[in-house]
Amino acid sequence: MARRSEHSQEEIRTMVLTAAENIVKEEGLAALKVRKIAMEIGYTVGSIYMVFENMADLILHLKGQALDDLSAQLDDVDTSLASRELIETLAIRYLDFARQNYHRWHMVFETSSENGDSIPEWYQQKANHMFDRVDAEFKRMAPQISAEQCQLSARALWAGVHGICQLALSGKLGMLGVDDTANLVTMQVDCFLAGWQQQQTQ
Repeated sequence: MARRSEHSQEEIRTMVLTAAENIVKEEGLAALKVRKIAMEIGYTVGSIYMVFENMADLILHLKGQALDDLSAQLDDVDTSLASRELIETLAIRYLDFARQNYHRWHMVFETSSENGDSIPEWYQQKANHMFDRVDAEFKRMAPQISAEQCQLSARALWAGVHGICQLALSGKLGMLGVDDTANLVTMQVDCFLAGWQQQQTQ
């Protein structure tokens, strides 16, 4: 490792994020401690607080990186697919990301702003981007409805998909006698869209 004086604050910031992300990946958010990060990068705790306001700030940036990686996986889909098939693909991609990055995925929904602090605009944009593709497909299926209705519909659907993922990855889905999570996710999408499209024709 280079001497401390050879690292700029931006480099230290990157080192902190990399070390923290590795800890979360391997051990989960509960294992993330500032002293543990400091030991990993060879710096003092004070150095970490020079580049992040506090642990909540650091965790928010870790969550932002997880959202970026999730969005990249969702963005990489064949946009020529029919809307139903495309949304099914997005839902399976979401499940796959959660399976492959369980601790990071869980971290995004495990923590919230402390002391009622508002969510920063940069983070809200990352969270919204996760739904952009789904929003667009709802608009494509029903161009007559408002953007707000599209967003609400997309989030209602995704709440169901997320719930299935959470039950499956916490080992609780088996209690319901279900062992094919991907099939259940696809069924959730199909049933939701069938009911939603019928509603649009009324």
